[in-house]
Amino acid sequence: MRERFPIRWLTQMLAVAVTLALLAGSAAGRTPGSSKAPASEGPRLAEEKTGSVPTREGLRLRLVADFGNVRILTTNSIQVSYKVRIETDARAPDAQSLLKRYVFTARSSPAGVQLTGESPSHDTASRLTVSFEVQVPRRYNLDVLTQGGNIETQDIDGRVSLVTHGGNITAGRIGGGETTGGRSPAASGTPVARLETSGGHIAVLDVSGDLRATTAGGHITTANVQGDAYLRTGGGHIRAGKIGGTAQLETGGGNISVQRASARVTATTGGGQIDFGEAAGSIRARTGGGGIRVLRVAGAMQLETGGGSIFLTKVQGAVRASTGAGTITAWFLPEEEKSGSVEKQVGRTFRASQLESGQGDIVVYLPRELPITIEAIIEMSTDYRIEADLSLPLKLSYLTSGPGARAIRGECSLNGGGETLRLKTAAGNIRLKYSDTDAQAGLNRQQMDQLRQRMAAQQRRLEEMIRQQQKEIQSQVEQQFEKAVEKQKLEEREPGRLGEWQRKIEGLWWGGLRVNSEAQQKKLVHQVQPAYPDVAKQAGVQGTVVLKVFIGKDGDVQEVKVLSGEPVLAEAAADAVRRWRYQPTVLDGKLVNVVTTVTVEFRLK
Repeated sequence: MRERFPIRWLTQMLAVAVTLALLAGSAAGRTPGSSKAPASEGPRLAEEKTGSVPTREGLRLRLVADFGNVRILTTNSIQVSYKVRIETDARAPDAQSLLKRYVFTARSSPAGVQLTGESPSHDTASRLTVSFEVQVPRRYNLDVLTQGGNIETQDIDGRVSLVTHGGNITAGRIGGGETTGGRSPAASGTPVARLETSGGHIAVLDVSGDLRATTAGGHITTANVQGDAYLRTGGGHIRAGKIGGTAQLETGGGNISVQRASARVTATTGGGQIDFGEAAGSIRARTGGGGIRVLRVAGAMQLETGGGSIFLTKVQGAVRASTGAGTITAWFLPEEEKSGSVEKQVGRTFRASQLESGQGDIVVYLPRELPITIEAIIEMSTDYRIEADLSLPLKLSYLTSGPGARAIRGECSLNGGGETLRLKTAAGNIRLKYSDTDAQAGLNRQQMDQLRQRMAAQQRRLEEMIRQQQKEIQSQVEQQFEKAVEKQKLEEREPGRLGEWQRKIEGLWWGGLRVNSEAQQKKLVHQVQPAYPDVAKQAGVQGTVVLKVFIGKDGDVQEVKVLSGEPVLAEAAADAVRRWRYQPTVLDGKLVNVVTTVTVEFRLK
């Protein structure tokens, strides 16, 4: 297990500290700019402002608020309708005047409709709850800014800018229609979708143009992006379906997963895993400690990980891959590939490539008729060796690399030689095999099919998840904060329950009650043993896989995330654990979601 414990520990502690501070501020009525006023045991006094402004398709809604949750709905009308709800504690002597001091304006302009909501002072803002519900034409543009609150939108045909300084952003499909002047959103020179939050999650369906999404620490999830994609998070995961243009993906420590990319991709993470399905252009990927897995890439690849493994299938372009301590496994494209009734000769040439590991093995599968020159070096040959198929004309020699140290070098030329494949490891084995040996070609295709099916299923789940979030996110957030504040008040009245309160705070932050692996294992009622992948056996890969498991209220496993382990083993472990079932967990008489970890061992006999 190569978990970067200090960084992960600090991140978790910071998350809990921030959550505690926010809830404590809410309970005291001092949270500045909060979209949710302190929960109260007494009655609430509310005022609603409703109205509509005539408009026409293709114009823009500009909504600016110093705090508040925003929900945008689309209709077939040619007007912008709004409902603004302001609430406060009815027991306050100045409750009525507090509502009156909140200023909301709605006006028409040549560019469209502008809505503005603001409180006259910081003290007033901390004592109010504000929510906006706005209906706009389907073919409309959005420019929404709230200093503190969630933003939610339905499908809309236009350019969208959604910015919040403290909430989640959930959006349906964006773009797909023409805007003012007859130009499509993609041709305007600005992103079709600009989504920014200072710390929440971002989830969006298809985007018909460029997407720019940034968050200080949440997850970013998107379906398909027709144009370029710039996705950046301080520490969350990045998941994307198909990206039509260039992609720049950055996270401080989360995982990155892309189903398909049509152009150049740059992916960087401080320590998470990077997964690519298929990419037509080049890939540059770097992770501080996680693994890298690529299904198929036609362009050049430059891959680097501080300690994880690299797993490549159907390599067609030039590859430069390096890892500090993991295993590198690569299948080079077979000689011939059939597409429909057309046979394409794609494997007769080879581009110079280099695979390098500090303390791991290198395993390479080659098509028999590929013209290639191979140079393989193991710097510490005492405990490690170069293994090759018997029909490979490998010549071995020994080199002196220092006092008492001896390196081993292997060289061979296949089919007259060609561009050079350089393999180097300081302390590991090097294995060279033909891709059809021991039915490896069939195993390769089977594995790629499984990965492709899994990523397609993941995208379908993503779309359904976002639709469900659009319906539930606002009510869930309000209920969670109300319950959290009420539990804090109960703790103040009943000392000695600090440990229980902390667990519930963690549940609020992580999406479920955190339970240690040993305790949760006792509730396991149905277990599926993971199948040891044949490809891992052939490559001699073994080790430990650690998974984070999200369990629903009914005891079924809802989601599995890989924390560490060899990619080829992690996939098999995750597939098995997804079918596990536990006894439901009850807390305070209610069924709750659970977050735990599962460790799976793979050992060769």
